[in-house]
Amino acid sequence: MHFSKANLMPNSIITMTSNNQYTLEQVLQVLKQEHDEQTADRLARNFCLQTTSNEISKKGMEFLYMNGYYHDLQKLINKNKVSDCISNQKWAAVYQVTIDRKYKRYSPSETIKQLGNIVTDEPALQCLIEFVKINIYHSMNDYSQFGNSLEKQQYLFEKIEDRFLLSLFQIRLNQSLFVFYLIRNEVIMARKYAFRVLNDTTCPKTKINVHTNLGFSYLFDTYFQGMYHMSEALKIAKKNDFQTDVAVTEQRNIPFLSAHFKKVEGMTTTDKSEQAHIEIAKGNNAKAESILSEVPIDSPFKMYYLGLAKQDKHILLQSYNSFIENRSDYFFSRLPLQSIREMGA
Repeated sequence: MHFSKANLMPNSIITMTSNNQYTLEQVLQVLKQEHDEQTADRLARNFCLQTTSNEISKKGMEFLYMNGYYHDLQKLINKNKVSDCISNQKWAAVYQVTIDRKYKRYSPSETIKQLGNIVTDEPALQCLIEFVKINIYHSMNDYSQFGNSLEKQQYLFEKIEDRFLLSLFQIRLNQSLFVFYLIRNEVIMARKYAFRVLNDTTCPKTKINVHTNLGFSYLFDTYFQGMYHMSEALKIAKKNDFQTDVAVTEQRNIPFLSAHFKKVEGMTTTDKSEQAHIEIAKGNNAKAESILSEVPIDSPFKMYYLGLAKQDKHILLQSYNSFIENRSDYFFSRLPLQSIREMGA
């Protein structure tokens, strides 16, 4: 199969897919066999935008989303919005909500309302809607609703016959199960799903997220394993020039892990709360308390730091209750609980 510089995809492939002779999965397999990874990737993106097949136009949105090609995804959403096929229009609406949620264009409640306006009996589209809801509930720390949506997914998965879509949806589901089991403090189970995601995805953003949370999962085990995953997240962020991810990893996540294990020699950060955390690790509780007086104590983590700085069991208990009652987080709630126990009677 040969490609000219003018046409990234041959018309024969576009025609065959429009006549349902090739599926998206088959085209991707051919491209991978005949080209290096970077070229195959570029051609696949272009193919998703050029295809005249309604089915491939829908599945192409999931392919672009799961590989982090959000600019191309918006182009394909716009194409599907004006499709003659009602199903394609509805799929486009869900992915538009997905993109809008990613860039925080609407509040969580507005986003859920938008999803409620999309009525469909297609199991795959229903599944996509639940995935968006799962992400919203995660951002709201509403793990009760998070769990409810996960239960629905199991039922919906059984109704989806498309193998390609299911393979992409499975990555999404494993990401969600990783988070779900981690906040329930079922760490071994959580890591199982995390490693599945790392094995199955090529998306750098997904890998950064999974490595970061895997790093956190070793908070109560070993500094070196935790730092390995934080370092991997940082390496991927730098390689792809994701400056926000680099900043968050360097200024918040690595200092957090280091301070927790009291490995803070030479450690600096621009984040005030983590500056306080580092001072606590050094034994400079008064200085930590002074730093925390400059920031709002608006999270269970900051409350935990304040309780440590003041050596105040009551504040630590408040932090513990906040983790449980406001976030249903049984993993990070172990931080203040562990500190209370270490203080003794």
